[in-house]
Amino acid sequence: MKKNLVIAIDGYSSCGKSTVAKALAKHLNFIYIDSGAMYRAVTLFFINNKVDTAHDKQIAEALQQIELNFHARDYQSHITLNGKEVSDEIRLMPVSEKVSDVSALKLVRHEMVKQQQRMGTFKNIVMDGRDIGTAVFPDAPVKFFMTADPNIRAERRFRELENKRGNLVTLEEVFENLAHRDYADTTRKESPLTRAEDAIILDNTNLTEAEQLTFALDKVMPFLSALKDSLL
Repeated sequence: MKKNLVIAIDGYSSCGKSTVAKALAKHLNFIYIDSGAMYRAVTLFFINNKVDTAHDKQIAEALQQIELNFHARDYQSHITLNGKEVSDEIRLMPVSEKVSDVSALKLVRHEMVKQQQRMGTFKNIVMDGRDIGTAVFPDAPVKFFMTADPNIRAERRFRELENKRGNLVTLEEVFENLAHRDYADTTRKESPLTRAEDAIILDNTNLTEAEQLTFALDKVMPFLSALKDSLL
């Protein structure tokens, strides 16, 4: 009998997946895994090392040179790429403009999915991404699919970028980037962004962070109680 619980959270870019996932993980004392950060770190490596994504041999060789690790600090999940902290760098526009294309590559997705599945084998985790409930953990007992109004998503992402690095891009550029990523994520051949049939829809257009967490916890607690009962 399975002795751990996996909570899968999928959804569109900048709709608050990581906010809910981090809050859930902190509240439940679970491990938070940001699958999107993994793809962004791979994208950063490809950019820095000028990997030609049209050649499978270069992609395969590059993936063998990448070591990704998560660590917690100040209740936040941080990612290192080959030992270097890249949590902020992977959120900048150069990576955002390329990440959907890189994450659509078959070799990249297969390698990342293998790593993600290993992470959820024995530990209680909350993992967010694009295909967690459909491809990575299709048997996860708790699945959420998050969405929000596109204009609200763009405004949130714009404020996030502005707070971190100053006003380097316009709101219009952010909106166009999100629209491009939505199209790429939902139409790619490898594990496109779709809602699992048993996923719970969480539209947070008009919800506060506290309201989102309350909604998610209400759905999760019955499964957590059942898991605890099975271990008695």
